[in-house]
Amino acid sequence: MSLRRRGMRVGEALVAAGAITEADLDRALRQQAQTGARLGELLVDEGYVNQLTMVRTLAQAMNVRGCQLRHGLIDPALMHVVGEDECERMRVIPMFRVRGVLTVAMSEPQNLSKIDKLRRLSGCEIRPVLALENNVLEYVRKYRGGNVSVDDFLTSLNEQDLEVVERESIDEGPEADLDQMVEGSPIVNLVNIALLTAVRDGASDVHIEPDKRGTRIRYRVDGVLRELMNPPPGVHAAVVSRVKVIGKMDIAVKRLPQEGRVRIIAEGREIDLRVSSMPTLLGEKMVIRVLDKSNLRIRLDELGFRETALETFQRMLRKPHGLVLVTGPTGSGKTTTLYSALDQLRTPERNIVTVEDPVEYQLDMVNQIQVHDQVGLSFASSLRSILRQDPDIIMIGEIRDEQTARVAVQAALTGHLVLATLHTNDATGAVARLGDMGIESYLLSGSLNGAVAQRLSRTICPHCSVKYYPSESVLLDAGIPEDAGRPFRRGAGCQQCHDSGFQGRMGVYEVMEVTPELRRMIHVNAPTHELRAEIRRRGVPTLRDEGVGLARSGMTSLEEALRVTHSDDAAEPAPMERAA
Repeated sequence: MSLRRRGMRVGEALVAAGAITEADLDRALRQQAQTGARLGELLVDEGYVNQLTMVRTLAQAMNVRGCQLRHGLIDPALMHVVGEDECERMRVIPMFRVRGVLTVAMSEPQNLSKIDKLRRLSGCEIRPVLALENNVLEYVRKYRGGNVSVDDFLTSLNEQDLEVVERESIDEGPEADLDQMVEGSPIVNLVNIALLTAVRDGASDVHIEPDKRGTRIRYRVDGVLRELMNPPPGVHAAVVSRVKVIGKMDIAVKRLPQEGRVRIIAEGREIDLRVSSMPTLLGEKMVIRVLDKSNLRIRLDELGFRETALETFQRMLRKPHGLVLVTGPTGSGKTTTLYSALDQLRTPERNIVTVEDPVEYQLDMVNQIQVHDQVGLSFASSLRSILRQDPDIIMIGEIRDEQTARVAVQAALTGHLVLATLHTNDATGAVARLGDMGIESYLLSGSLNGAVAQRLSRTICPHCSVKYYPSESVLLDAGIPEDAGRPFRRGAGCQQCHDSGFQGRMGVYEVMEVTPELRRMIHVNAPTHELRAEIRRRGVPTLRDEGVGLARSGMTSLEEALRVTHSDDAAEPAPMERAA
């Protein structure tokens, strides 16, 4: 027999459900006699039972649907449909509207006079949902004037937030019934909030991952993944399906990787999203690449080059032909550096063509080609065709194989300026990498103008920057034990930087220009350590030197500088720089 048919009061219903004991109920009743408070509110306020359990028990007893209100379940724009004052007076709040039916959370879902009044005020059919009075008033007051913060949603999101969701359907087509829409709305809202927060915080990627306990959503800000939200168990498939719908992917295909792309409007600007799905043991994982043009800084002098390094790089770019390489691991900003170089080089007098996979940002006066391996449009085949397009400057998104490397070197030798990225640890390693790909040393020595190795270092948050003294081991790692007792700076962590101590990133660069001596050494196939010794002899700072310099100037912490320029990237500091 159901709780409702047995006519149990709330206290008895909670005891029957095992939420509280008889002794708990007796104590609460004695407290109620002294304070005059409502028993349900007292039980929640005094911690006998949590709000969600109370809502579930009351909803079952009253045979209505119930929910615990949270950010993301409510459309704040609907407050005006009923009126903010009326919402507070009647203890109600509109949640969402679907095809003329307004779902309203209210403390008295069986009050017919209130339902009739809501129908008259809104002009909609009313679907009542039970919520505790204090919970309703809390959100009515939060949403007055439409003043709702995404941060409020994120800080309050937990496994109870999607209690309204009972099945994994997000069907929003004309055939969907109201139950499906009730279930779909929070999923849509959750995905929208995740994307909006990623855009607002300058994230480069959003990861939606299956987890044994449900779903984990993280986003990458300043190169580091942060926890964004943990939706409850049972909704992962619905979240994945929603993202696939956004990315125009096949929601029926779950066992094969897929890719999608869509352009959205967020924060008043257009954002490109690249969506990738991958089947894993626990379910599909989604990664959304966020391409926001407003985050693209394409002026070379804004990237973090030191003055002498910038002059060297620009000198390499001013040469009429030759190969200029930008090296570093994935996510180190190589493409941004190439775009910045193209921004400086593009003029109406030059024909600039790029081959990219994918084309991340569109640039004016630049002809950009998207690689499409499925139809045979690879880097190598594209480059061969580009050479018949009368180019002045060619940009290659990445040199991945011998064919691409060979065409790039040949183009550089035949009068074209070729810019390309390559995966190596440092600038001198680019020579060895191309040699490993089969490029003969005499061809490389004649074509290479120079190479830039780079990393991205997080910069200290200006709102919480404080002095500190690194440990002796850190100073020894950095090669500056003589700096013991010297104060450095780091971020203490605050709300603006999500307690990370960092806000934004800047480049750390090692610039190797090919001089006549280096060209001779490359021609005779000199080993990498000899090339490195030569550029050190000329006083070119390594990545480690540059990172330590940033820490000394207070731009980043010493530990962060060491993290992004690990020991493989650094040669022994030059004596003159040690003493600096």
